[in-house]
Amino acid sequence: MRVLLTGGTGYIGASVLDRLVPRGHQVTAVVRSAEKADLVRGRGAEPAIADLADGDTLERLAAASDGVIHLAAPDDETSATVDEIAVTSFLRALRNTDRPFVHTTGVWVHGSGSAITETSAMNAPRLTAWRVPLANLVRDAQGVRTSVIAPAVVYGKGGGLLNLVAAGPQTAGNAPALTMVGPGDQHWSTVHVDDLAELYVLALEKAPAGSYFLGAGGENPTVREITEAVSRSLGLDGRVEPEPVVQTLDRLGLLGEALLLDQQASGDTARRILGWSPQAPSVLDDIAHTKF
Repeated sequence: MRVLLTGGTGYIGASVLDRLVPRGHQVTAVVRSAEKADLVRGRGAEPAIADLADGDTLERLAAASDGVIHLAAPDDETSATVDEIAVTSFLRALRNTDRPFVHTTGVWVHGSGSAITETSAMNAPRLTAWRVPLANLVRDAQGVRTSVIAPAVVYGKGGGLLNLVAAGPQTAGNAPALTMVGPGDQHWSTVHVDDLAELYVLALEKAPAGSYFLGAGGENPTVREITEAVSRSLGLDGRVEPEPVVQTLDRLGLLGEALLLDQQASGDTARRILGWSPQAPSVLDDIAHTKF
């Protein structure tokens, strides 16, 4: 399959690219610079230098493909506008072709919940509220085999939000403790980056039109458990200190608001429909073998 991939040099996208090429897919990776073009070329993809806000170019590239996986996002104040341009361009190109389009949202859009599934209500924090209508637009598209993936907190290969935990403030004194994000009793739904990448490829290859999948590996540790594991990795013997919510919000802003959500999700729908089978170590096992 000729696959157009955005975000191919990113944390998740690079893992997706590394799964597409060995499976025989011909990948064109949208990149923003010659330097990034060299990176994807080295991984077996053909680069296409373009901006995500260049709808005409994205539409042309998508029209020449057999399917699209969209992972890139500016992750700044332009994200909502740029993502809308990219998504509408891809949908125009693929209209009435029944070709696959895999889009990205995030589990945070569901807000807090102890048993989050694909049918759970949307209660997105301000950081990701813009993703909800766009994901609905994708799922409702006619004549395109659309699927939307909502990744949980991604870990593995030394990347992801665990680095933010590791870089958190430490208390003073001879036995410093690592400061948690908030009180620490909130759960984070998690997924290994390689397992998540496999889910994207499965969705491209066989997800039914209008599908929605939580990209959650099934492990939902508390922030305290995660921070204690990171603390041990940092040589702090598992010492942690809670952080008042107001201080977390002052320190991390809208991201802090999202990280204070208490979420537990399983990802069972992807297992049942796509045969997805996460194989990677749990987040706590991964932390134990990670140097921050």
